[in-house]
Order: sequence, then C-alpha cells, then structure tokens
Amino acid sequence: MSPSITCTSLSFTWPDGTPVIEGLDVSFGPGRTGLIGVNGAGKSTLLKLIAGKLTPTGGTVRVAGEVGYLPQNVTLDTAHRVDEALGIAARRAALRAIEAGDVAEEHFETVGDDWDVEERALATLGELGLGHIGLDRTVGEVSGGESVLLRLAALLLRRPDVLLLDEPTNNLDLYARRRLYTAVADWPGVLVVVSHDRGLLELVDQIADLRRVSTAARSTSVEGGGRRVGEVVWYGGNFSAYEEALAVEQDAAERMVRVAEADFRKQKRELADAQVKLARRKRYGQRMWDQKREPKIVMGARKRAAQESAGKHRLLHEEKLAGARERLDEAVEAVRDDDEIRVDLPYTAVPPGRTVLTLLDLELAYGARVNGGFDLRGPERVALVGRNGAGKTTLLRTIAGELEPVSGEATAHVPLRFLPQRLDVLDDGLTVAENVARFAPDATDNRIRARLARFLFRGARADRKAATLSGGERFRAALAALLLAEPAPQLLMLDEPTNNLDMASARQLTTALESYEGALIVASHDLPFLESIGITRWLLMEEGELKEITTEAVGYPV
Repeated sequence: MSPSITCTSLSFTWPDGTPVIEGLDVSFGPGRTGLIGVNGAGKSTLLKLIAGKLTPTGGTVRVAGEVGYLPQNVTLDTAHRVDEALGIAARRAALRAIEAGDVAEEHFETVGDDWDVEERALATLGELGLGHIGLDRTVGEVSGGESVLLRLAALLLRRPDVLLLDEPTNNLDLYARRRLYTAVADWPGVLVVVSHDRGLLELVDQIADLRRVSTAARSTSVEGGGRRVGEVVWYGGNFSAYEEALAVEQDAAERMVRVAEADFRKQKRELADAQVKLARRKRYGQRMWDQKREPKIVMGARKRAAQESAGKHRLLHEEKLAGARERLDEAVEAVRDDDEIRVDLPYTAVPPGRTVLTLLDLELAYGARVNGGFDLRGPERVALVGRNGAGKTTLLRTIAGELEPVSGEATAHVPLRFLPQRLDVLDDGLTVAENVARFAPDATDNRIRARLARFLFRGARADRKAATLSGGERFRAALAALLLAEPAPQLLMLDEPTNNLDMASARQLTTALESYEGALIVASHDLPFLESIGITRWLLMEEGELKEITTEAVGYPV
C-alpha cells in the first residue's frame, strides 16, 4: 500500500468547547502538498491530529506508513548530544562496541542493517548546512535555526513515509531556508507542509486551501481550477498556479455577486409592484362590496377567491425574493474577505536627500560593527539581511535607543518607530483604540476610530482588548499604533515582520507600507516580501560587519 493520509468526518474541539475542525473529509497522497489558510483555520491542529499529538473529538485519521512530524516550535534538550537528538546514539554505541571486539548479540540487533548510520548522519547534516557541528557536540551549542534543521535531519534519517512540516521556515535565515527548500524538493513520499513562505510553496505539487471549517461544507466544483473536498479546496501546481486560479475564481465570484444583486433588486421591484396591484384590487373589491351591486353570496365568494389569489401571488413573489437573497448571500460568501489596508499617511513623508539616520564607527553589543560612516537619506527603503545571530536585531534596537552602543554614533534625525518581532508595543490590558491613543495622546477619539477603520478595526472591533486579538490582528493593531503615532514616524523599522503572518495579513502589511512615505528599514529573510515593498537598498550583516550589496548579490551564497 502506498503512503497516504485519510481523514473522515474529522472533528476537534478544545476543552473549553471552542470548535476548531468539524466534519472534515480530506486525504493526502504521494507528492508535496502546501496546506494554507488564514490564521485560526485549523492547519496546525490538523497536522497534530494526523501526527497523533492530539486526539480527535470525532471522526477518524488513518495513515498508511510511518509519520515524521516537525512542529512549529521546536524544542530540544540542550544537554543532549547531537547524535542523541538525531536518534542514532544507541546504534553508534553498538558500532563502537562491535569495532572494539564485543560480539554480543544485542549490539548486532541494535545496529540491524544500518551499518553506515554515521556516514548517513554526517551526509544529512552536510546537506542541511550542519556539517560543522559534528555528532558529539551538545544541542545547547547550536543556534535556534540550526535546531530546526537538526530536528529535520533526525526525521530524514528515520526515512518516514509521511512527513509533516508546520511553518518550518519561521525564524530561519536565508541560508537555512535554502537548505530546507532542497530537502523538500527532493522528498520522495507524502509531504504536507503548512507555510506562508512563498519560496517554499513554489516547490509543492499542489495547494490545499483550508477554508470555513464547518459541518455544513459540501463537495462542490470550483471555477478556476479548484476542486472542493469537504472543507478544503484543492489547486494543482505550486503557489503561483494557485494565485492564478484563485484570481479566475474570484473574478467569477464577483460576477456572480453582481448578477445576484441585480436579480435581488429586480425581485424587490416586482414584489413592490405586486403589492401595489394587490392593494388596488383590494380597494376595488371593497368599493364593490360597499356599493352592493351584486348578491352578497356572490361578492363573498369573489372576495374569498381574490384573497386566496392575492395570498398566492404575494407568497410567490416573497419566495422569489427570498431565493434571490439566498443566492446573493451565497455569492458574497464565495468572495474571499481579504480586505486591504488603505490609509493616507502624508505626515510620514521625507524630502529626497534629507538625512534621516547617521551611523558612525558603531560598535554594538555582542560584537557587531558598522565601520566608517553610513547615512540614510530621503524615503529610502532598506532591506537588512544576513544570517541569524549576525546582529541585525541588535542594530535595530541600538538605533531605536533600546540598547546603548559600545562606542560610536547612532543618530536618528527624524521621529522613528520600531516594531520588534515580539509585537510588545501593545498593552494587553487596553483596547485597540486605547493603545493607539497612547501613541497619539492629542488625537480625538473620533479621529482615532476613523483612522483605525482604515486598518480594518471598524466599530466594535476597535474596542477589543489587545490580549484577545489573533496573531494577524495583533500585528495589524501594532502597525496601526506606530503609523498613526504623533509625531508621525519618518523612519520606520520592522524586525522580521512576516513571521507567523498568514497570506492575507502579509498582503495587508504590503498595502499599508505602500502608503508609508518615510524611510524604511526592514530586517527579513523573506525575499518575496522584500521585493514586494519596493526595496531600494540592500545591507548585509555578515561576520559582525554591515556591508552594502547590490540587488544581484542579494542571493548571497550558501
């Protein structure tokens, strides 16, 4: 039997009664599948259910073959050696014993057919860029990004039939991402990867879009290349093919909305016309009754017949109107709700040539340096790239005034704001509107709410506590607080802004930055995102030093 995953009527509800997945029917066969969907759709929960990390509250999960699972947040025992993390310590020890002349049966049973386990392990580490760490070092000596690749190496050595990856590129630098891309491209079995990384999703064979989790979902065909299976819409090809198909689907859905709206208006007019006609007939009948021109029994029969006819006539038009309303609701539901942020930020504008930031012979905490001088002028858009641990975040925190430089100068000449990875600019005990008011104390409540509406916090949404927001909403609220601050920021710095953002939130960030007219510094490993926001200058933090590179050199060698 070939490896596969089959979920039948699958449901999962948290202990507090919150449903995550209800009645999901989906299957995954050989090949690479990109599982996407908005934050909260249930993607990570689905992988945990398949991996056996969670128990379904209803339905079944059947997996043909061994499962390997890489969770979103990798934790390894820092005291373990690398070979223990890889799961090969016992076989290495047995090999050492046999080489030393110990021919006990248990050693041969431990090794089995895996006599080249060390060579395979070292080769796998080398393929993932971890050849330098060796097998006898402790896990505590490797970086966070390396620990993700180390966990992946352990899975590759196991050779599972089914591999599940949950946001594997989060917090990986460009070097590590490329190593992972290669491993994914070469995977021979069933692979399901949850990711918002466009580069990774370009390598898959098909896209599974998890939408609107509910028991009411039915299998239907979807114009534009998709095939609805339960609550998942399938699209053949990689992410670019998915976007093309989705555009066709959305065009068709928007046309259906226009048709349904026209039909709804028509049915409303026809119902109104019918009510006018019925009212006229009623008045005529009452006048004939009052004038008593015919026998009472005849007029009574005629009145009853007219009432029955009028009732049927009215009911017919009301049913048509209800049907038109239902078709309109269905058409609107089919259009994806990926609202865009559209906001005017004229006060963030910086004249060309104006000096925004000066760095001079800067030595940072933890050893990174900016040798000589560096100036940022005008509304430049700077990408700050480099390996994890190179000092990018330290540089941004120093410019923001959160860290003191060891020596040298870091001077911002305009108002600046810094959005860290942790999004800790928000006070969880305050509402969205109250958080924005902290950054713009002189702004009226009406002004704040009007501007928050442009960031998709309309009405009661602006009164939600920050602690209750989803990841994407929290990011949007933090961005709104900084961009709507007074004085307006003319230098904005973002540290890994697309980590943990779903596709819709990443698009919203891009559209918001299109309206920003000041200088921008973004530390990121997400090259498609950096290209989408119009980067004009590229800086590489490498070997503790800041270097300017060309656009062509952005794909710095692995």
